[in-house]
Amino acid sequence: MNDGDYLFRLPTATITFLLTILFLPPTLLADSKLTVYTVNYPLQYFAERIGGDHVDVIFPAPGDEDPAYWMPGEDTISAFQSADLILLNGANYAKWVAKVSLPRSKMVDTSKSFRDRYVESSDVTTHSHGPAGKHAHESLAFTTWLDFSLAAEQARAVGEALARKSPENRETFERNYMDLKEDLLGLDNRIIEMAKKHPDKPLVVSHPVYDYWATRYNLNVRSVHWEPDEAPSAEQWMELKSLLKDHPAEWMIWEGEPDPAVVKELEKMGVSSLVFDPVGNLPGKGDFLSVMEENVENLAGAFQ
Repeated sequence: MNDGDYLFRLPTATITFLLTILFLPPTLLADSKLTVYTVNYPLQYFAERIGGDHVDVIFPAPGDEDPAYWMPGEDTISAFQSADLILLNGANYAKWVAKVSLPRSKMVDTSKSFRDRYVESSDVTTHSHGPAGKHAHESLAFTTWLDFSLAAEQARAVGEALARKSPENRETFERNYMDLKEDLLGLDNRIIEMAKKHPDKPLVVSHPVYDYWATRYNLNVRSVHWEPDEAPSAEQWMELKSLLKDHPAEWMIWEGEPDPAVVKELEKMGVSSLVFDPVGNLPGKGDFLSVMEENVENLAGAFQ
């Protein structure tokens, strides 16, 4: 029996499939989805917005961990190594990356283009929260995406990386990036317009993660080290009272919804509360853009 005889003994569905594959244009054969791994949720959102149906984006950190300090297990590290692209935040974010071997050809430092604009924090502390236990907030700040102009640059790096891996989809990636950029710079402009009306307004933030945000929008910010779901100690209350003597803030900005009892105590001191969620991890509801839009609306209350 020759090869032709064997072919026609195959089921009709199998023959149809083989002929379809043989006569597909090369560009369609090459257009398989890219597998993209990210170290935080903002990069996952950027990659999904830009890549659309051409990417599978995985951000594997657990919801109750801070991705900046999380350490993945061996299986997860192996999955990162097997990905088509590994999107890094840069600025010393995701400490585990420096401790393992990842393929250099797949890694993309999305903040590389603005390394000269990294922010050094004067507030270096060690404290504990969440399953990861103690960690330190180093001198180099890393929540770069809270400056929405820098977030747009990170998104551009994501789009360029996707286009290098899948050049046949470059136009789609560029179009999607421009839409995302418009959204990010819209948020950027709203805060600029809001803040410039009261440039010296004193604010207190509940955690030292707002450095890029304060720098970009020229905000008069001082930081404490409070957790939304923990009651401050007597010492922490005393420190806040001392801070308010020379920094008379009327608003405290929180990473998450604070304990109502703490909110009431702050109100007795003349300090109101609002949430500006950095959304480094998956939000409980909505997505990166909807959470940031809500953040900006919340912030408007402080700048009335």
